[in-house]
Amino acid sequence: GLGVQPPTPSWGRMLADSQTMISFAPNLALFPGITIILAVLGLNLLGDGTRDLIDPRLQDKIK
Repeated sequence: GLGVQPPTPSWGRMLADSQTMISFAPNLALFPGITIILAVLGLNLLGDGTRDLIDPRLQDKIK
């Protein structure tokens, strides 16, 4: 499938591997999940800020 191969670490692979151990060690899924959430939130805020810099007139229509 798509994505990196199993020996290469990635957040998605860490989450997938931790599904079998989630009842014994929930922190194995917690930290990669929080990292993904924070990365998506940060990119979303960066995109909003960039849009406001490029077209400030659009900001007045939203508010």
